[in-house]
Amino acid sequence: MSSRFLSYIFNIIRLIYFFFLLYCFLIAVSLLGDSFKLLGKGVVEGLIATTSNPYSGLMIGILTTAIVQSSSFTTSLVVALVSGGALSVSNAIPIIMGANIGTTITCSIVSLGHIRRGDEFARAYAGATIHDIFNILSVLVLFPLQLTTNFLGKASAFLASIVYGSSAGSFDSPLKTIVKPVVKFCHHLLMDNLSFSEKVAGIVSIIASLFLIFYALASMVTIMRKITATRMEHWIQKIFSANIYIILLIGLLVTAIIQSSSITTSMIIPMLGAGLITIEQAFPITVGANIGTTVTALMAALAGNQMGLTIAFVHLLFNVCGTMIFFVPPFMRRIPLFIVRVLVSYCVCNKKFVFVYLATVFFIIPIVAMLISRM
Repeated sequence: MSSRFLSYIFNIIRLIYFFFLLYCFLIAVSLLGDSFKLLGKGVVEGLIATTSNPYSGLMIGILTTAIVQSSSFTTSLVVALVSGGALSVSNAIPIIMGANIGTTITCSIVSLGHIRRGDEFARAYAGATIHDIFNILSVLVLFPLQLTTNFLGKASAFLASIVYGSSAGSFDSPLKTIVKPVVKFCHHLLMDNLSFSEKVAGIVSIIASLFLIFYALASMVTIMRKITATRMEHWIQKIFSANIYIILLIGLLVTAIIQSSSITTSMIIPMLGAGLITIEQAFPITVGANIGTTVTALMAALAGNQMGLTIAFVHLLFNVCGTMIFFVPPFMRRIPLFIVRVLVSYCVCNKKFVFVYLATVFFIIPIVAMLISRM
């Protein structure tokens, strides 16, 4: 056999193994989110249902979404509470904003799989934190504006009044179709066969999912490095070298299909770690994923009442406004990218700062601020 033919065969095998690892990775990410729900779903519902202060609402959105690792879960729950009359639209809006920040923790956790390798970690962590910084900046600008003008509430109510009356059938994510049975089997095995309580099963599942994420990531990066020596590198780079708005649209559509911005953004982390794409090329995917993740709440709200639909439109408009401010004007893109590079430089020099940052942004600040705002 010629060396070219053997190379072709090996590349096919690598691709098959890569997609198997990707499947394992997606299972692990889904298992991680569902396991946190086993631990915190009741707490999440209680916190969301009792909020009345916009500042505490923002912090609750961050904290609860960081716990369950899914903005889709938080926003869908908020839509249900608003539709049911348990939560007002004005109290729900800050929670939606906070959820956009809280969901970014998944990406940061995924990037920790590269922490032992300097340059690789710098690239991967930059790709993770661009999601954090973009959403934090959006909140810093839009939250005060919302408090003073209620522009999101008014615009969303107007759109809901136009669309109300439409209906949508149930939409099953292809990702959930192939991943959820495995996740359910794992929880069934732990709780029914091994008789673990929900909390114990949640803890065991979290540990297992984190191990699987790190293993799959390490193996995927190894394969990516080998792919860089083939034409595949040129193909991947050609896609990410397209117009930024096409890349944004890809991120939007993929996230709308799989219904998880965390998974979309996490999938590009190994590509960043392997050096196949740059942070500038990953940025549009992140922005598109932010908009795409609003589809879940919108489809859930279409089957509810007008108030629920209003809060779903709030989620969409918030992300669109953030995109218009920090992505569409080329000079504004430099702000989140500059902040990310400064943050990553500190984290690469002192790895402990990564954990301090994660604990402070996603847990300490929300908890302290929430307690202060309720005093």
